[in-house]
Amino acid sequence: MGQKTHPYGFRLGVIKGWSSNWFAEKDFAELLAEDITLRRYIRQRLQRAGVAKVHIERQPKRVTIEVHCARPGIAIGRRGAEVDKLRDELKTLTQKDVSLNIQEVKKPELDAQLVGDNLARQLEQRVAFRRAIKRSVASAMRMGAEGIRIEIAGRVGGSEMSRRERSEPAGRVPLHTLRADIDFAHSTAYTISGTVGVKVWICHGEVVDEIEEEQPQQQQQ
Repeated sequence: MGQKTHPYGFRLGVIKGWSSNWFAEKDFAELLAEDITLRRYIRQRLQRAGVAKVHIERQPKRVTIEVHCARPGIAIGRRGAEVDKLRDELKTLTQKDVSLNIQEVKKPELDAQLVGDNLARQLEQRVAFRRAIKRSVASAMRMGAEGIRIEIAGRVGGSEMSRRERSEPAGRVPLHTLRADIDFAHSTAYTISGTVGVKVWICHGEVVDEIEEEQPQQQQQ
């Protein structure tokens, strides 16, 4: 059996940082559940804005949320009306003071979550899955990705039996190289014949500077 690990968790503390920055001893379970609720609510609320990442930072009685999305105009609204409304809703949800920042994703074609969500949406609209996968791969490589891999599983194309379909190899996606910056995401397409899972791996090259800086410091100690 294959021993698989999450590409993001595998690189935590090496080239990747945490998406939630806070520390708690007693209320850890409650705060973790609150983080999950916040992320779920934001993704559902800003579905049309194309949410890629949600970063959460906590201070005592204050939560700072940074939302990275493809279409920030939809999230912000006219004169910031939508973002103010969302902030008030999150305050009611958490019973804490909430600071909300909206950041734009410059290249949505290179964000694994946005590519996966877009592909899932196409599968729901009955677009030919091979064509949709090829289009996603081609646009990512055109925008400068070092490599991309897409995998879908389920009753693909409404078939009787579930199966797994993979994209043709494009570029390099070295999953075992810790310095390789791999962006990974999974999304779900709710089709008439059942759910279809979509997984996307995008390689953004290698992060060498941080690792090389840490090694001389360890040798000096």
